[in-house]
Amino acid sequence: MTIIRQDDFIQSIADAFQYISCYHPKDYIDALYQAYLNEESAAAKDAMAQILVNSRMCAEGQRPICQDTGIAVVFLKVGMKVQWDAQLSVQEMVNEGVRRAYNHPDNKLRASVLLDPAGKRQNSKDNTPAVVHFEIVEGDQVEVICAAKGGGSENKSKMVMLNPSDSIVDWVLKTVPTMGAGWCPPGILGLGIGGTPEKAMLLAKESLMDHVDIHELKAKAAAGEELSRVEALRLELFEKVNALGIGAQGLGGLTTVLDVKILDYPTHAASLPVAMIPNCAATRHIHFHLDGNGPAHLEPPSLEDWPDITYDPSNGKRVDLDKITREEVASWQPGDVLLLNGKILTGRDAAHKRMVDMLNKGEKLPVDFTNRFIYYVGPVDPVREEVVGPAGPTTATRMDKFTRQMLEQTGLLGMIGKAERGPAAIEAIKDNKAVYLMAVGGSAYLVSKAIKASKVVGFADLGMEAIYEFEVKDMPVTVAVDSCGTSVHNTGPAEWRVKIGKIPVSAAL
Repeated sequence: MTIIRQDDFIQSIADAFQYISCYHPKDYIDALYQAYLNEESAAAKDAMAQILVNSRMCAEGQRPICQDTGIAVVFLKVGMKVQWDAQLSVQEMVNEGVRRAYNHPDNKLRASVLLDPAGKRQNSKDNTPAVVHFEIVEGDQVEVICAAKGGGSENKSKMVMLNPSDSIVDWVLKTVPTMGAGWCPPGILGLGIGGTPEKAMLLAKESLMDHVDIHELKAKAAAGEELSRVEALRLELFEKVNALGIGAQGLGGLTTVLDVKILDYPTHAASLPVAMIPNCAATRHIHFHLDGNGPAHLEPPSLEDWPDITYDPSNGKRVDLDKITREEVASWQPGDVLLLNGKILTGRDAAHKRMVDMLNKGEKLPVDFTNRFIYYVGPVDPVREEVVGPAGPTTATRMDKFTRQMLEQTGLLGMIGKAERGPAAIEAIKDNKAVYLMAVGGSAYLVSKAIKASKVVGFADLGMEAIYEFEVKDMPVTVAVDSCGTSVHNTGPAEWRVKIGKIPVSAAL
């Protein structure tokens, strides 16, 4: 009989979420670095360099890889011979561990969990409750997997009830391009096949907890060894999804996914449930066991595990946002790398909703957006000497429905965010001769180092969703939609799909 003490369990959960906030799994770093070395697209290679440099900086500085420090997900396999020495329920103990982790004074993490999701959507302030999956198994230990899943990748999750005769490969190849780049590729695709709809989704999520091993499958196939059906499907999907040419951050390139994971389960004769969940460039999970001998010991990785590369933004064009003109903006070309200097404003979902409501009522906004740039971001709170915590971009498409009104009624000149813009937003940008700039998702700590001053200038009650004014120095961005409405997220993947040449263009549309 193994006795698991309450304090040991809580401490292990807290330590695990602190650990994964700043350490990528080594297998992910190894796979990403190999993809970086192989990449032929300059834009994609630049994005991967930023992600790799950001990862090492976070490991050194003990700060979050991404400003979206995720919703806490915990998989528990509890041995039948385990006894709990606890006053709290298992869910309550997990929540307490998450609470301690996210409010840690030396590495405070962003609390993103909202209560009353279909109503007031009030922040719980400590990122609880966690999402916990329980399984009772044989044995006398507790197996624990902790993962932090960001909203950008979670929002791209897909689920379908196929007919038994339908092709899973065809569905995946049709669906992945519709996900855009908001899930921050290069990452990992997790598929759950079979069971019931909810079982397929759970299988897809659980599959993402495994280590990257597609290189082992490739070697096995190259050696002529027989692959299982699931292994063969993983390899086929890996090769064909990468042949879509979507590339890092959706800019076009050779690597969109670093691995494809699959778990399956028996299903009804009339059904073929298939779920697909991506893991983003901020892949964060850890696996440990508790055997009654105290809290888990999580050994910090060696900095030698990270490749020795640096990010050199010197090829970018320096821009003074405090003196910017529409004529200068009109001269920028799609794919241009810019280094932003001066003052920018911030705002994301809640701020945009409130501003549009005020505009509709004829009320004055708290700040003047005339000829200004807005950065779609919800930063992590600063610690120690920081001006601001990790402050990477959030998915820009969520602001698409506000874009035309903001451009036409506030004098806003440009926007900065993550991933692509939709057709309506691109049309609004073109009509107003504005511009959309892309910052790299997965490089939040690197971006924060370009922010030299920060203050709240509106909607302070919204917390991380308030309007800030940042003063930035050499903040790297890419012109993603120019003033004529040309989008690199449309042109880049199309170009690289043709260059790779393995999938007909019509098959991926």
